[in-house]
This record gives sequence, C-alpha cells and structure tokens, in this order.
Amino acid sequence: MILLILTIVTGLVFWALRLMDRAIENQEFSLMLAGFLVASSAAAIVGIYFLMSDYITFINHAGTTFDGYYDSALMGSDFPAWIESID
Repeated sequence: MILLILTIVTGLVFWALRLMDRAIENQEFSLMLAGFLVASSAAAIVGIYFLMSDYITFINHAGTTFDGYYDSALMGSDFPAWIESID
C-alpha cells in the first residue's frame, strides 16, 4: 500500500514540476496555478495517509479493549450480569 501511495505522490510531484516549468517558459499564470494545485494534492495525499494510519491504530486498540469488557460482562451465561440481577 505504501509503495502505491509513494508512486502516486511521486508522479504528481513530477507532473507539478513539469507544469511549473512550462509556466515559467511560456509566462502563463494558469499553468503555475495548475502546478501548485497538483503539488497541493500530492501533499494532501501524504497528510491523509498519516492521519488514517493513526486512526486505524486507534480503532484497533479500542476494539481489543472493548472485547475484554464484553467477555467479562457475560460471566459464562447468555445474558449480561445486570439482566440476571433484575430477576
């Protein structure tokens, strides 16, 4: 997965540099703006990758914490302990 993202980001950066080089040669603002937007999208992909990796780690740790809680709440029966104490 990291190799695919690295390839995409490298391609976007290369494309942005080509657009900006053409913008300097032709004195066109629109190509410079397009290059900036492509470079910004490459940076956003990297930022989202790091944010999502932290989020996935958080979700995995939270899931293992709650699995132990549900196992202890059943206490060997099909119903949680608070339902059995109502009877």
